[in-house]
Amino acid sequence: MTQYHITAPLRLHYAVKLPASKSISNRALIINALSGSTTMPENLSDCDDTTVIVNALRDNPGVIDIKAAGTAMRFMTALLSVREGEEHVLTGTERMKHRPIEVLVNALRHLGADITFAGEDGFPPLRIRGRQLEGGLLDVPGNISSQYISALLMIGPVLRQGLTLHLTGNIISRPYIDLTLWMMRQYGAEAEWSDYETIAVSPKPYQEHPFYIENDWSAASYWYEMMALSKDGDDEICLEGLTDGSKQGDSTVRYIFSLLGVKTIFGTTQEDVPTTVTLRHSGRCVPRLEYDFNSAPDLAQTFVVCCALLGVPFHFRGLSTLKIKETDRIEALKKEMRKLGFVIYDANNSELIWNGERVEPDMEAGIDTYEDHRMALAFAPAALCFGALRINNPQVVTKSYPHYWEHLKAAGFGIKS
Repeated sequence: MTQYHITAPLRLHYAVKLPASKSISNRALIINALSGSTTMPENLSDCDDTTVIVNALRDNPGVIDIKAAGTAMRFMTALLSVREGEEHVLTGTERMKHRPIEVLVNALRHLGADITFAGEDGFPPLRIRGRQLEGGLLDVPGNISSQYISALLMIGPVLRQGLTLHLTGNIISRPYIDLTLWMMRQYGAEAEWSDYETIAVSPKPYQEHPFYIENDWSAASYWYEMMALSKDGDDEICLEGLTDGSKQGDSTVRYIFSLLGVKTIFGTTQEDVPTTVTLRHSGRCVPRLEYDFNSAPDLAQTFVVCCALLGVPFHFRGLSTLKIKETDRIEALKKEMRKLGFVIYDANNSELIWNGERVEPDMEAGIDTYEDHRMALAFAPAALCFGALRINNPQVVTKSYPHYWEHLKAAGFGIKS
């Protein structure tokens, strides 16, 4: 087992070029492929999750191993189902083989897809025989992963009848659905909400379109966390490549962190123009934070760690998808936060609560990461409060932020293995 020993700097004055958005990169690759374009989108992410899609599209192997990339599994399942005349087996890590995908497979089968489970029913690996699909009307639960919904939407323009997607029940992660629709329209698709719970996609093919990918607001969240936890009121962090009015759902991080004493200053607010965002202390922090992460569940780990370390009790809702991520993030957070001395409770498989209860910290064994990049990314800033921290299997960050440890070193953190 690899373990990093992380020590914190006394001051934070650093400008970081954030990685390109994984969410946008992965959608751009699928839509770009469906458009028939021979050129790649610009500023693609170099993270693991994007690289597996790039390799699959470039090499077109019979067996596609997407490793631990959940986004790639869902998006490639839909894409391969409409690639006429091709047959593929889509597989991944052992954890991936236990991540459910039956809802997406059944939805695609309803549209005419030829997909069979090559292992355990309901889970990868999948055998997919591509064909022209009819499309039409489809009902899917709105409380499933938004990546299922985005996967279906992105193939909508190439279906004979297009796609009318009716989302039933509570709709989660709506900003990620809106991001998908916006990107589809950039490539010439006609795709809109026709009412609060229905999306209509016309059978109008995509057009080739040059596309530049914004940097990642999810990655920005860990630097916001560092600013919130830093001790010096004059500290400053500059984040390069973000835009005001971003379509990324996790851009909401700037509003939530304003409640925890972090001020966001944009270099320019010109629409769709990447700029430098400067983070500074505002000096004001709420005494308690209640928030529904229904639209941005990937931010939950950041705020669980940050709020507890700031001594801000919290009640976070909208976390139902955390149990089927790279790991069961609800259980992982409870266990690892206890190592830091915080007793976190869960409720209804979708809520995390800290009421201020503390125990003696026990950090000797290090923070376990559970093959989950966001566990390493969110816990590392805790070194600013404890002076030092150990992270186990730190290489998991390559899933979304390959240069994270290099950037922390450049910002003044000590990192030794």
